[in-house]
Amino acid sequence: MDEMEIVVDRDEWRAGFEQRVLNGYRDAGCSEPLAEALLEQAVRDIDGWTVATDGVGWAAVGVREDNGVIVGRIHDLTARRGREWAERWCAARGARRVEVRLTGGTGEFADYPVLGQLRMRAAAQDPALPEGLTVRPLTEEEYPTWLAGQHAAYIADIVRAGALTTEQARDKSDRDFALNLPQGLLTPGHAFYAMEADGRRIGTGWVHHGFLPGVTFGFSLDVHEEYRGRGYGRAAMAVGEWATRQGGDVAMMFNVFGGNAVAMSLYDNTGFTVLDEYRSIDL
Repeated sequence: MDEMEIVVDRDEWRAGFEQRVLNGYRDAGCSEPLAEALLEQAVRDIDGWTVATDGVGWAAVGVREDNGVIVGRIHDLTARRGREWAERWCAARGARRVEVRLTGGTGEFADYPVLGQLRMRAAAQDPALPEGLTVRPLTEEEYPTWLAGQHAAYIADIVRAGALTTEQARDKSDRDFALNLPQGLLTPGHAFYAMEADGRRIGTGWVHHGFLPGVTFGFSLDVHEEYRGRGYGRAAMAVGEWATRQGGDVAMMFNVFGGNAVAMSLYDNTGFTVLDEYRSIDL
């Protein structure tokens, strides 16, 4: 069969898809509870996906609205000519761009620009703070200025990745911060740090403990611009590792947006592996 046909009975496809997703996370070093939690995220809204087959492989697709724009999503692809069919399917439903989540390599999506990555590494059993660096909680007085800076950095990251316009990114930033920090500095499970060297604040950190089983999520580990290029980037990652253990977790996870080659190089060099990579292309 050369053409793709829509599948009504999806049990065979779903069983194979879920097994492949689980195996991908296990191969990346995730614990079984973490792999299953990530699978649960990966199959969210799965009943709304459209699945097709060429008799040998599969393609699973869907569309959603993102800030007023229809976006297509290729959720699974093993069929030989599935990409061409999936892009046509999304375009026929008004999609302006198509996204894909990849685990374990780019496959045939190497020409899709990187939208973002989910990275993770295990924390050392008893990590120490870098010599000369101290960490303290962020104060109530520092929080408003810190929050404004986080909003601005997040908006810039989204725009640089090519996902949204500045106005759309600003709206997304407002929604995401309201969702993640409903009680601001006092939001349960979240910790905020100031990193200091020689009596000067050289950066800040924001982490969420217990984000997933055994995982602390690093929302930001930032070195102030005037202190960059002095090795503090690696020090900030060590602070994240220390904070992970302080929160009782065993691994740290975070997102990095596409277009940030400097950050990706730092994460490569500090052992943070790519769990998922998200790529996107305009139609």
